[in-house]
Amino acid sequence: MDPSDAGRGYLEHLTDEDLRVLAASAGMDSGRAGELRGRPGAVLQLLDRPELFDRVYGRGQEPLVRISPFFAFVVAVAQAAREIGAAPYVAERSAPRQQVPVFDTPRLRDFLTEPARRLFLAELLTSFVRVASGRYWTRTARGWRSQRYSELDPVRLAQYAEQVPAAHRPGVYRRLGDVSLFLTGVFPDYAQQHALGPFDAARLMRAAGLSPDESGLAATPPIQLLEHLGQRWYRRAADLAPVITRQMAVVSEVADRFRDARRILNHIADRYFARVGNPWFGQPG
Repeated sequence: MDPSDAGRGYLEHLTDEDLRVLAASAGMDSGRAGELRGRPGAVLQLLDRPELFDRVYGRGQEPLVRISPFFAFVVAVAQAAREIGAAPYVAERSAPRQQVPVFDTPRLRDFLTEPARRLFLAELLTSFVRVASGRYWTRTARGWRSQRYSELDPVRLAQYAEQVPAAHRPGVYRRLGDVSLFLTGVFPDYAQQHALGPFDAARLMRAAGLSPDESGLAATPPIQLLEHLGQRWYRRAADLAPVITRQMAVVSEVADRFRDARRILNHIADRYFARVGNPWFGQPG
């Protein structure tokens, strides 16, 4: 993606206060920070400065209430790109609270070289700062019945996907992929232990059009199952979309590289969010 185009994508989310912090971190006159809205390529370069991470997550950090969650997440993704680019391995979650080194950092570095994929990760995290929930109605043998749903409940969200009109399904499938990536990336211990009940795996596989016995998936650990389903839901979203926008093109890329995206989010959640007490996300459940 052209740097100016990518910069405009970031600017859609950055507040005026974000731009003032961005300008100040580079030694610019913060009073002229608004001029950065006309310089998207420069914004992209400034977001990559290491000094910005220290300002947001370091000892002399900016009060997080002053900046947008999106800005904090963009800074974290940029820092992950620098750290992973220099690291021989990343930590892989092998079991709850257990990690093993995995030597596939070249793949993760490649994922993070594309500004559009970095933007995707920051937008994904931002979208879960406020989780949507509510009710929908479904027809049963006994008439219409009210059902609750939450964006962090993949089972109910998958049921909802089958109830909505076909025109809305790409969006719901995209959100199912988002939920799978968010849970396995930011809350892997929860995903491993609590995200799926005894019958949920089979229900999710049926909702994704898979046989419960397909490739032995029903017996795989929850994180691996959610990875597989997340890939499939992102792919279905891209395949069913009437128009492939730039955003949906990135969704299609992530469908093929879901594990890379998940490992990057593991790195970010483990190394950066704990520094500031993770004020954005409550524990699922």
